[in-house]
Amino acid sequence: MSITEFFTLLGGVGLFLYGMTVMSSGLQNAAGDKVRTILEHATSNKVFGIILGITVTILIQSSSATDMMVIGFVNSGLMNLGEAIAVIMGANIGTTITAQITAFDLTAFAPFLLFVGAIMYLFVKKPSTKYVGMIILGFGMLFVGVGLIKGAIKPLATSPDFASFLSTLSNPFLAVLFGLAFTALLQSSSSSTVIFQAFAVQGILDYKTAVFLVIGAAIGSVTPNLLAGLTANRNGKRTSILNLCFNLIRAGILALIITIFPGVLKLIQALSPGDVGRQIANTHTIFAITAVLLIAPFSKYIIRLVERLIPELPEEARMKEGKKLLYMNTSSNMMPSIVIRQAMLECERMGIMAKENLQAAIDCFFLKDKEVKVMGKENKDFKKSDYEKEEARLAEQVRTTESIVDYLCHAITDQLIHIRPDDMSDADAFRASKLAIIATNYERISDHAMNIIEYMDRLEEQKESFSKPARKDMKRLAEATVRSVEMSIEIFSKENFTLLPEAERNENLVDDLHAELTDKHITRMMKGKCDTTAGIVFTDMSTDLERCADNAMNISTALVVKRHRKYN
Repeated sequence: MSITEFFTLLGGVGLFLYGMTVMSSGLQNAAGDKVRTILEHATSNKVFGIILGITVTILIQSSSATDMMVIGFVNSGLMNLGEAIAVIMGANIGTTITAQITAFDLTAFAPFLLFVGAIMYLFVKKPSTKYVGMIILGFGMLFVGVGLIKGAIKPLATSPDFASFLSTLSNPFLAVLFGLAFTALLQSSSSSTVIFQAFAVQGILDYKTAVFLVIGAAIGSVTPNLLAGLTANRNGKRTSILNLCFNLIRAGILALIITIFPGVLKLIQALSPGDVGRQIANTHTIFAITAVLLIAPFSKYIIRLVERLIPELPEEARMKEGKKLLYMNTSSNMMPSIVIRQAMLECERMGIMAKENLQAAIDCFFLKDKEVKVMGKENKDFKKSDYEKEEARLAEQVRTTESIVDYLCHAITDQLIHIRPDDMSDADAFRASKLAIIATNYERISDHAMNIIEYMDRLEEQKESFSKPARKDMKRLAEATVRSVEMSIEIFSKENFTLLPEAERNENLVDDLHAELTDKHITRMMKGKCDTTAGIVFTDMSTDLERCADNAMNISTALVVKRHRKYN
């Protein structure tokens, strides 16, 4: 192969990859948010999940992109591992469509496709038409790239050195490894499969070797997902490992089938005699479907394996247990008065979580000042690593609880909304509306707790901290705020309105402290005794705490109007 032919090969691969990217971008833009909406409707129905995976991957022409979205959904809690593996299996079938398309020899029509696509993309202003132009343009690039690859590799058929290299790939194990490595390098199984297809069409690769290369390519396709999993939470990591496990099992099963039943490959070849490109495309598709049919019934065991590889942490178990209604019944036949009583119990549970979350956030923020035992050690015995571990534990606890409180707020509100108005008395209607307000206020208290953790992170990033007087003032405000939240739970859960005067005094105390702290803070700022970031955080955090006390007062007084009506 001359240097010109080598550069032509590289150019063909580059154009093909860019064409795939352009076509995929055009398809994704044309589909808009529909792709994400489709995936969001994934259910525990395995067949439906597989169909979703196939559909989305065909729409966007990228199984990696589909898998990335799945990791994102699992990472955010919108999808569980059972739903994820179904979509991943479907994506492995959907990605075979690219090889089916390139099996058609459309190289002669590629320049026309480039012309039409360029005209639509460059000269038409309508977005939908531009996206279609991108798809056609990418399609044209794809076939021009394939044509360049085929032309550049022709001389390799007579190259002794290349023939010697290919002879090593006659070993199925080495062929799978090469397919894996080549795909990991290209970051696209569709691209590597089409390149192997082109080599086979030019007579450089035999059909059986190409099949093992394609099997390896399926394993290599998970590389982008493994990289994405590095920055995801533990569920996101489980999803990327789930994809890897599925493809490893799939490769093992397919290699076993070929070894035990070599006639299978002859049957597939017989579907399109003399057309090795189509034979490889058909093998790719048939193997993907076969693997899914064989593995799908046992997918729960793959999930268990992954959960053993990345075991569930205590906070994850807490999250799973917390994200469910303990008292409210989803039955539509429940009497409104019973549903409302159940909602009160759920709100009380939610309130306790919000209060504990606020306290945990404050403890985390002031951890280094606490004169209590942490992890069984006295303050004087703490090491830097002890503080870091405890800070990380408390911060993660706050994040976990915040997610649970958010879920409970939405779940409680949804249940209250579904009570039929015609079945409710005025008293029930009043309580239903107030309970929704109470749930929202508790959810906001938990949001403020999360803000405190973010303030701590911001100070650590800037290597700044509050001055001793500022820390002392903020602790006073925090203690008074937590007391307000505690009283709100007592007043609401027991409807003990005799505590309202005390609650109002405490809320006024928080307001006064907030005003006092603000004045002191301004004085410190003017004297240059406060760092810039620390000064901003002090202002924001004191406002968050003051708003927590306001939320607590809203909760304390939410049902009092009804009580007054009862006795007036």
